[in-house]
Amino acid sequence: MIKKICAGLFAAMLVSSAATAADKDNLPSEVNADAIEYDMETGVVTAEGNVLLKHGTTKATGLHALFNVKTKAAQLIGNVIVVDEDMRITCEALKSNGQGHMLADGNVVAIQTLMPDAKYPNGDRRTFTGEHIDFFPDDRKHVIIPTGGVAKSEVEGTFTADHMEGWIDDERYIGTGNAHLISQTRNLEAGGDKVDYDGKQEGKAVVSGNAWAIQDNNTIRGNHLTVYLADNGNLKAEPRIPMPEDFNKDFESPAQVEEKSSDETVVIDPEKNSDEANANES
Repeated sequence: MIKKICAGLFAAMLVSSAATAADKDNLPSEVNADAIEYDMETGVVTAEGNVLLKHGTTKATGLHALFNVKTKAAQLIGNVIVVDEDMRITCEALKSNGQGHMLADGNVVAIQTLMPDAKYPNGDRRTFTGEHIDFFPDDRKHVIIPTGGVAKSEVEGTFTADHMEGWIDDERYIGTGNAHLISQTRNLEAGGDKVDYDGKQEGKAVVSGNAWAIQDNNTIRGNHLTVYLADNGNLKAEPRIPMPEDFNKDFESPAQVEEKSSDETVVIDPEKNSDEANANES
């Protein structure tokens, strides 16, 4: 008990000293633990047992920690939990440079809770998992999962790949290597060597390299597909290089030529009985 009281009093002293050496945001810091050692020359705090670090709106807990009150760099090990605004990260170990870059290792799970808005009337819960995740909260919540992982939205669906990168605030995610996108609400699957998904505006996925997309009993294949996640449930894909307007003129009747649209986007309607359509390009 005496050790905890001393640690608490010492943490209060650290808050005062950190306030005079605060970072660019001029935010105070706080360190609490069962046992604390402080090197005044280097500014490094060594904390053991029930560690709690606070800096601005960010709070982190763990079993062991190193924290620099001058640079705000920190390392935590053991049952790490980090809460930063609407993000919650759990992992086995975490390192932060104090300047907006966190590296989480070991069974990493990052969860964002989205409050209800016009696009998501019931809100959303987004989960990112992987063995290693780099997180840049100040860069539109930039997430990098270098060794593969899963990005999941309770509303939009699930995205997996061997290498993943995303900007959560922009709702944009890029997967490379065995990329696979599933949207349960649209009964849609798509995949290829690379998938670039943009859900902020119109909602589309650019799939390249052995690309394919399936909705209901309809399939599209090609080297490069742009799949629009239309609200009406239709699956659309457009060729990378538009076909010439007169491409099929020698094979069409005058009436067909007159009615032909100049829009070469391929549309697969789930209500039609077509089982498969291929969109191949050079």
